[in-house]
Order: sequence, then structure tokens, then C-alpha cells
Amino acid sequence: MEQPLEFGQLPDRFNALVVGGGGIGHALAEQLHAHAQCQHLAVAGRHSRCESADSQHPIDFAEPDSAQHLANSVAAHCPRLHLVVICTGLLNQPPHGPEKSLDQVKSSTLEQAFAVNAIGPLQLLQSLLPLLTHDEPSLIAALSARVGSIEDNRLGGWYSYRASKAALNQLWKTAAIELGRRRRHPTCVLLHPGTVDTPLSRPFQANVPPERLFEPARAAKQLLTVMAGVTRDDNGRFFAWDGAAIPW
Repeated sequence: MEQPLEFGQLPDRFNALVVGGGGIGHALAEQLHAHAQCQHLAVAGRHSRCESADSQHPIDFAEPDSAQHLANSVAAHCPRLHLVVICTGLLNQPPHGPEKSLDQVKSSTLEQAFAVNAIGPLQLLQSLLPLLTHDEPSLIAALSARVGSIEDNRLGGWYSYRASKAALNQLWKTAAIELGRRRRHPTCVLLHPGTVDTPLSRPFQANVPPERLFEPARAAKQLLTVMAGVTRDDNGRFFAWDGAAIPW
């Protein structure tokens, strides 16, 4: 029999927030709702509804004050958080796909990718920090991507997505270093979920081996397993879905 997942770093009864109601976010919310340690589950998204959530909140990175409004809304239901997972991401911007060459790069596409993939998560960290800073352990994880690794970039292309995820990695690492100097601080990590069968990746799955294309439920379980094993010593690290460290 499979042993139940235990978040050893977190309290026996923790409060969680999942930001992003798409495939991965929804699957994470469903599994956290069923987890014995999770006593309050908050979910934030633009349009989605999650029946498993104890409280639901709007978020839209196009609105400059959206992150602070979310923090205020969550605080009204739950004064402290122990686990936050940010699952927002933008890859394909219709009618154009990810840039394959330099002449396809546009400033508007770069700006939109950076707003959703890098600036938005950092604003969430800023706004949610008071809810994560208390006398109990806490963890905030943002979904990044292996293509955001500069060292791992061997194929080129996907300028906006690569650059915005690399920016997220740098911002998250920098914040983790700063917060790590404080006596009380959340552990900040980045996670690569692998290729997940969601609308974001669906146009780009042709060359993905079947065993490396994950259903959202499996991806969520793998990510929760990684997060369950995170300790304060992992602050500022970047992990793949299998727990392996990813180079910057």
C-alpha cells in the first residue's frame, strides 16, 4: 500500500493557496483538498471554479493591484499561510506561437510574457509575504520551466518564454537570498513540472515520448512529492518534477 504523503517541514495542520486554476493548478487543488494535513485550501484564478476550495479568489496579472487584492482577500478567510504554489504561465500568445527566430521577436510579446511569467509571481511573493511570515514553517513554490535554464539551452528559440522564465528564476533566487537573512521567512523554491498534457503544452507535444507526457493528476502528485521533501536548506533552489536539481 502506498504511504500517505507527509509534509514534514509544515505544521500538522496547514493552510494552502494555489494560484492558477488551469490543469496543473486544478489537480494540485484537488489533491491538497484530499490531504489530511490541509485544513484550509484557497484557490485563485481568473475564470476557474474549484469545488474543492474552502475559499476562492480572483487574480489577473493585467491589473496592477491584483496581487495585493488577492492577499487581502485571502487574509479575510485565512490569516496565515503555510504553503503557496504559483501555477500561472504564458507560452503561446495567439495568433503567434513561441518565436522560432530572432525576426519574430516583438516587444509586446516579451512584455506580456514577462508580466505573467516573472513580474506577476514576484508581486505575489511581495503581497503574500506577511501571510507567510509567522512562527510556523512556510513554503512558497513557483512553477518555472527547464527552458528557463541558460545552461540547459541547447536548441534556442522560444525567446519570450525562455527569457521570462529565466527572469523568474533570477528574481526568485534573489528574493530567497534576501529573505533567508531573516529569522522568520518562507522557504522559496522553483519547480519544473515536466511536459504536462494541458492547453499550454498541447501544440508542442508531438516529439515528447509518451512516458514523459504527464497527465495533470500525475504531475501534481510528483510536484507535491518534491515539495513534501523540501527543507529550509533548499531555500532558493530549482527542482525538476523528479526532485533533481536544475542548473541555472
